[in-house]
Amino acid sequence: MSIGDFPEGAALVFGGSGGIGRTVAQAFAEAGSDVALVYRSKQAVAATAAEAMRAQGRAASIHAADVREPAQVAAAVAAALAAHGRIHTVVFAVGPVVEQLPLAETPAALWRASLEIETLGFLNVVQACLPVLRSGGGGSFVHLGSAGHLWWPAKDGLSVVPKAANEALLRGIAKEEGRHGIRANSVLVGVIEAGMFLELLQRGVFNQAWIDETQKLLALKRWGQPEEIGHAAVFLASNRAAYITGQQLNVSGGFGV
Repeated sequence: MSIGDFPEGAALVFGGSGGIGRTVAQAFAEAGSDVALVYRSKQAVAATAAEAMRAQGRAASIHAADVREPAQVAAAVAAALAAHGRIHTVVFAVGPVVEQLPLAETPAALWRASLEIETLGFLNVVQACLPVLRSGGGGSFVHLGSAGHLWWPAKDGLSVVPKAANEALLRGIAKEEGRHGIRANSVLVGVIEAGMFLELLQRGVFNQAWIDETQKLLALKRWGQPEEIGHAAVFLASNRAAYITGQQLNVSGGFGV
């Protein structure tokens, strides 16, 4: 049995209350999948997003977890599985607001915090979800990475480096878990008009000079929209991408081409 382009079950979206993660979750609902959203502190945002999905006729649930805590992650995965019966896709859209600092000036404590959230957090999610995907006959991981993985943006190391480590982990998952019908792919995210970008813009971190220089690096002369990340994630998770694994889909308007 399948639901449209997806196997039976739900997409489990970690970071589902974030600016981009929430839109990605909504894209899965619009494509015909049920959704389980995992949030850390924004319960009201997650609840509102889930209610909108239910209004579209999709089953939606919300679950609290700090991805740095394996027990919390395991509990959220178990609760999502109980709510939906099966998980067909795990989306990792977790990430803190990234301070823009040169590598030489990045405090060790801030570096460690970024690695714990994004890299250790992703490992915790992978280890909690692999047994669930295996027992369900397969599934996929979709990771939201950084377009800076392919073209280094100055002062963005706190985002690019942890996500680059996750890119290596994804290839390992693809290699080791393919025999269980499990795929692993990444959407490389460019400058998207949502979430962290809007916050840093409001704070003045991204000033007009930064905007002008960044625009020069874009083949498409506009900022990306969160829906465009959602469309890419949905494709990679869907049956239409059933023979795609260990790959990166760069959604960045041609950043650095």
